[in-house]
Amino acid sequence: MSFAEPLFLLALVLVPLGAVAYLRHERTRRAAAAAFAAPALQASVAPRRPGWRRHVPLVVYALALTVLVLALAKPQTTVAVPVERASIMLTTDYSGSMQATDVSPSRLQAARDAANRFLSEVPSGVRVGLVAFNQAARLAESPTTDRAAVRSAISALQPSGGTATGEALAVSLAVLARQTGADGGRAPSAIVLLSDGASVRGRKPQELASRAKDLKIPIYTVTLGTAAGTIQVPRPNGTMRTVAVPPDPDESREVAEISGGRAFTADTAKNLGTVYEQLGSRIGYRDEQREITAAFTGGALALLAGGALLSLHWFRRLV
Repeated sequence: MSFAEPLFLLALVLVPLGAVAYLRHERTRRAAAAAFAAPALQASVAPRRPGWRRHVPLVVYALALTVLVLALAKPQTTVAVPVERASIMLTTDYSGSMQATDVSPSRLQAARDAANRFLSEVPSGVRVGLVAFNQAARLAESPTTDRAAVRSAISALQPSGGTATGEALAVSLAVLARQTGADGGRAPSAIVLLSDGASVRGRKPQELASRAKDLKIPIYTVTLGTAAGTIQVPRPNGTMRTVAVPPDPDESREVAEISGGRAFTADTAKNLGTVYEQLGSRIGYRDEQREITAAFTGGALALLAGGALLSLHWFRRLV
């Protein structure tokens, strides 16, 4: 907790000063009582004494004064509030290797399913875009809250060509770097990379991961595929040949770690909703100072009322 007007806290010195004044008053009162009647006669002169109850209302008043001074200092607390203009870029591989069926029904369909599940998990206020890539990368959908548009762009992907993961990350970072938040600054962002992890063209993904780290844009990778993955490639004579297309989970893991994200595999892709849990405080929320003066003022008034009621009940007076 912090205070917007901390100088008012100096008034807290009134509480111990008041306590000292009260103790002096009590000593003076006892001395006057002793002078009025000898100690042996006091029990018959004043048979009923309030005892500890005499001090309770004043203690409550002192607490009320303390809380009231804190209220004057305008107390603030840090709360997490939703960031409505946060952005996430789904960066989806649709290269030829994504037609492998080692992940049922195919790597590309598994990527589609994972992306659609993720869209269902992300709060409606968060913008989601799509970058699709094979040997080249293109912005298929700018960050938007229109989930139907993103789903439509995902469903239109058909496997072909090579894999240029670094180029796809470059496009994603360029788009996210231009996204602005409600305050006019760059919006908090992240990338979800859905691929078989084997980049064969363009810039190295690790270089772009370092750039993402500088921009504070974590990359969450989902590696789709197994070492047994194969695809059928046509020969010039029209026959088909089988080509092994093993994924590269090490590359994906390295990209995620460099950027500050987390790596997933095909086995865990069904739980892609946990990606948003990882993003939580980075993307979906920001810390904001909220003034809680009203709560302290209400507490002080409640204490004052409680002290007054106790005093009226026991002594038929307010103080």
